[in-house]
Amino acid sequence: MPHITVDYSANLEEAVDMAAFCDLLRRAATDTGVLPLAGVRVRAFAASHVSIADGDPKHGYIDISLRLRGGRDLETRKRATAQIFEAARDFLAPVMAGRPVALSFEMRDIDPDLSPKTGTIRDHLPDDLKG
Repeated sequence: MPHITVDYSANLEEAVDMAAFCDLLRRAATDTGVLPLAGVRVRAFAASHVSIADGDPKHGYIDISLRLRGGRDLETRKRATAQIFEAARDFLAPVMAGRPVALSFEMRDIDPDLSPKTGTIRDHLPDDLKG
């Protein structure tokens, strides 16, 4: 049940297609082979008010947070982190080449004993995608 949240400065709205970026992150997550398609959820939220570095309003940021149900070993999580971050960095490279943008990513475990889940998404997926 990987939850990916993108927190970004609203001044990037014109420069970054956030819907396409969310879809890219979803695909990058499932392409790792360790994050189940049926559980991936990606959402993005713009911060209307920010102050970055020296306060120049052209500065922007994108902070990606991936919360993941515990149980995967550190090496698996490191590989997935690197793969997803690389996809994000590649997607944003044209924007970052032309303006100051800070990009960050963090993956953290969710304690399965403290995170009950239920849902019907898998019930509505083809058998080969249920994972």
